[in-house]
Amino acid sequence: MSGILLQEIKFLPGVGPRKSVILNQELKVFTLGDLIYYFPYKYVDRTKFYTIREINSTLPYIQVKGRITGSEVIGIGRNQRLVAYLTDGTGILELIWFQGIKFVTQSIKTGIEYIVFGKPTEFNNQFSIVHPELDENVPDPSKKEGFIQAFYNTSEKLKSNFIHSKNILKLQYAALHLAKGSIYESMPAWLVQKLGMLGLETALINIHFPESPQLLRKAEYRLKFEELFYIQLKLLHLREDRHKKFKGHVFTKVGNYFNDFFYNHLPFELTNAQKRVVREIRKDMGTGRQMNRLLQGDVGSGKTMVALMSMLIALDNGFQCCLMAPTEILANQHYISIQKFLGNMSVKVKLLTGSTKKTDRAVIHSELLNGDLHLLIGTHALLEDIVQFESLGLVIIDEQHRFGVTQRAKLWRKNFIPPHVLVMTATPIPRTLAMTVYGDLDVSVIDELPPGRKPIKTVHYFENKRAQVYDFIRKEIAEGRQVYIVFPLISESEKMDYKNLEEGYEQIKKLFPLPDYSIGMVHGRMKPAMKDIEMQRFKSGETQILVATTVIEVGVDVPNASVMIIESSERFGLSQLHQLRGRVGRGAEQSFCMLLSSFKLGMESRKRIETMVATNDGFEIAEADMRLRGPGDIEGTQQSGIAFDLKISNLAKDGQILQYARDIAESIITADPMLEQPQNDILKKQLLALRKNHLNWGSIS
Repeated sequence: MSGILLQEIKFLPGVGPRKSVILNQELKVFTLGDLIYYFPYKYVDRTKFYTIREINSTLPYIQVKGRITGSEVIGIGRNQRLVAYLTDGTGILELIWFQGIKFVTQSIKTGIEYIVFGKPTEFNNQFSIVHPELDENVPDPSKKEGFIQAFYNTSEKLKSNFIHSKNILKLQYAALHLAKGSIYESMPAWLVQKLGMLGLETALINIHFPESPQLLRKAEYRLKFEELFYIQLKLLHLREDRHKKFKGHVFTKVGNYFNDFFYNHLPFELTNAQKRVVREIRKDMGTGRQMNRLLQGDVGSGKTMVALMSMLIALDNGFQCCLMAPTEILANQHYISIQKFLGNMSVKVKLLTGSTKKTDRAVIHSELLNGDLHLLIGTHALLEDIVQFESLGLVIIDEQHRFGVTQRAKLWRKNFIPPHVLVMTATPIPRTLAMTVYGDLDVSVIDELPPGRKPIKTVHYFENKRAQVYDFIRKEIAEGRQVYIVFPLISESEKMDYKNLEEGYEQIKKLFPLPDYSIGMVHGRMKPAMKDIEMQRFKSGETQILVATTVIEVGVDVPNASVMIIESSERFGLSQLHQLRGRVGRGAEQSFCMLLSSFKLGMESRKRIETMVATNDGFEIAEADMRLRGPGDIEGTQQSGIAFDLKISNLAKDGQILQYARDIAESIITADPMLEQPQNDILKKQLLALRKNHLNWGSIS
């Protein structure tokens, strides 16, 4: 960035020390460069002028030219308003002010032509504009009449200090005037030329002051491409750097453990997606580079089986493995599943959690060090310094977004040569987000459910259908099935009119009384031991109905549960609704998800519920979720240490640009992995600048 762009914002004419503090606090604008890179959120085409006769109530904004014939102050005290009458010969438009009446009265002149801009409203067949933008129409032969106006996001504090969108536009004009000729190109000339893009200075001028709609589109494209390109270049450069620095164990063979399991113990035919992913992992672990792979798969897609087969390859090459899960319930579930899959094979597997007894821990620590223990499954307990392996070759992390970067790194330091790493998630991640959050990882996707699984039927009911829903529950229980009923709150909230767990539990007990029915309850305030007891009772079939909060969102596998009722479903996010739905549909029987809601549904809530009813595809749901909420709110992005400081691009809308930017970045890194060629000097400098500025675009390792 050139020197002029690093100039403090307080020295810009029209700012000064007081306003600069507010710009610092509210917009994180400290320098001229920060201001120029504070982009508009929308544009209004002011190239078109309407006559007053043409105005209609469907127009969001209008621009007219006319003369003020007179004005009057109507009302008294707080109800005062100033009304000026504008005419262009085709009709009369009222201009209304409720504030600044004295100032406006002194400013407006009759008989001269004004350009008026604002939002029209209609009352009693008369159109008016409240607090219009009003400028004298002074002819300037050097300028075209009309323009495209940029609008900037502001805050109440900015507005109260007279920094409105229009003021920011004036500051942008002053900043760009000062910086003219000092905005140096931030991408190689060969790349700008190859892609036929605008130069940086031209793009920045046209993003704030577009000369035409065509130049505005080109400016947006140039700046979006650059932003996304540097994210991808940094991630791919990090990956290349890691491949260079960190050698991985070479797993050369697939031997007895894997083959014995595959031919004698595999309980079902693998899906094509599972086979493809196992091949990808096997290839990775044989290259001599440390594997860092993300495995995405919807709930019930068979990730645990892929993880187990990957671990067996490590065993065949003389290495130990560990699998870390975020909760004891999930760790225990993995332990039971893997032991069941392995059957009588001579593979030693143990479980280490916070609940493991001291004597058992001592045995585990000893067996890990002497190599007797092959697979260790556990929770955060695996991260303790005392847990040391003889030869750790593969680390698998489930629901990885629930662990911080530092926690994950502790596992990788348990071996002199870093182990191969496979991180798994059942939270589907939109493709564009995966390219950004996990752009330095190789990604595998299991996009196919095991055969025999029936798609879950999802229906939406309003409150008045509750009796019908309860009748359905009785029918399912009579056929030997089990039911989840999930509530958004534990106890009643005065602020939120949503169903709560405690009240719901009492109601369910009355409607489904003992001894015909047995009901359990779990929530986040319960002690872990009590929670586990209730979960085990449900799993064993002692209780037919489990009333719960979202603590059951991850890590509960009860194949006999066929119904998921979600109370106040409008209260939940799409990703959460999909995770909850995934608790059923794990057996061979048809399963159902019933979304109960009040009649008062906002637009977003309605879209979420409609999406849930329309599809079971987790990736489709994740894309819809990102469109509704934006990438920064998607589960996992905050925990991953990712900075979503995107200034102009939008991952939900700019997927094509992102893919193109990644393809270009990939081709550059392939040709020049360490960016050592002279033509790529500028790229190397930009990456160093990003690192110095702590712009953490994300690295999982």
